Amino acid sequence: MSRPVERTFTSPDAPALIALTRELAHDVLTPKVDAAEAGGTFPREVFRTLGDAGLMSLPYDSAFGGGDVPFHDYLQVLEELATAWGSVALGVSVHTLACFPLAAFGTDEQKQAWLPDMLSGQTLGAYCLSEVDAGSDAAALRTAATAKDEGYELKGTKAWISHGGEADFYAVMARTSDDGARGISCFLVDGDATGINVATPERKLGFTASTTAQVSFDNVQVEATRRIGDEGQGFPIAMSALDSGRLGMAACAVGIAQAALNTAVDYAKERQQFGRAIAEFQGLSFLLADMATATASARALYLAAARRKDEGLPFATEASMAKLHATDAAMQVTTDAIQVLGGAGYVKDYPTERYFREAKALQIVEGTNQIQRMVIGRALTRD
Repeated sequence: MSRPVERTFTSPDAPALIALTRELAHDVLTPKVDAAEAGGTFPREVFRTLGDAGLMSLPYDSAFGGGDVPFHDYLQVLEELATAWGSVALGVSVHTLACFPLAAFGTDEQKQAWLPDMLSGQTLGAYCLSEVDAGSDAAALRTAATAKDEGYELKGTKAWISHGGEADFYAVMARTSDDGARGISCFLVDGDATGINVATPERKLGFTASTTAQVSFDNVQVEATRRIGDEGQGFPIAMSALDSGRLGMAACAVGIAQAALNTAVDYAKERQQFGRAIAEFQGLSFLLADMATATASARALYLAAARRKDEGLPFATEASMAKLHATDAAMQVTTDAIQVLGGAGYVKDYPTERYFREAKALQIVEGTNQIQRMVIGRALTRD
């Protein structure tokens, strides 16, 4: 079996945290992944187990139930989870993203009222930004929050929502005025609020155990106290959340790439052709070397961006770079892993085809890689 990744950390408790994550991955995630992905079964009980272990709230303030874990170390936990089960790692990242608006922009009263429950690990969140006609162009969203009495009436439909129908709470970006990006506000909405309707889940190429669905808000009543930040502050809240979320996607991508590399290396050492292991053939060993280098460089890039975030430095451009490079690397590494396994890599007896399908999704979610290139390019040419 391939050796575990050797890691460096910025907090003294991180080695024990990684050891715990690897234990849970081995004992809880790995035995369930094949059946759940084959059946498209949402693993809610797995998230509760991770919550009990404290893994659903790692980067947040311990005063509200978080783990006070630096992003640099939290992302490595996410990578370990993705190496075992991509859908679960994606779910942890989505939950972390959904908690971000309240944790970063909520008042002390709002945090005290709701954040401990959200970080408890027994509830699950979803992040509602995208719409059918407002994907990459998030500022074009049409879901409206109309002021009514002591609150707002929420009306519209969100698309591509991970945990749609499964979530206990939704962080929702909605329009409170017609002033473009400056007319968007952020709301924290209970998952069981009257008027929330969820469409049939999407039939996806990968991440089949992660539910993705359209969520409609049909005149949902939201108290004014559940608006996070000021009116019109929703777009910068959303973009700030995505900067962190893109690092989560990068870590997930590296975990999937690492899993594909591990599978390819183990197979190449065991598979015999022409009287020797295929790993001994130069053409194949060079391919494995390129896969390992791509995975390691992607890991280094997301960790460098995370250190900037932990140090309070600007990291948006670096997050886009990490997301771009890591997801492109995962796509290449998983493609090459199938090639190493040959016909065995193309059938479902081995997990390589699943890694390939999952890597493709990560080039699209939380800002397509074309959007990441736009973000990076604008940063380079900005005066």
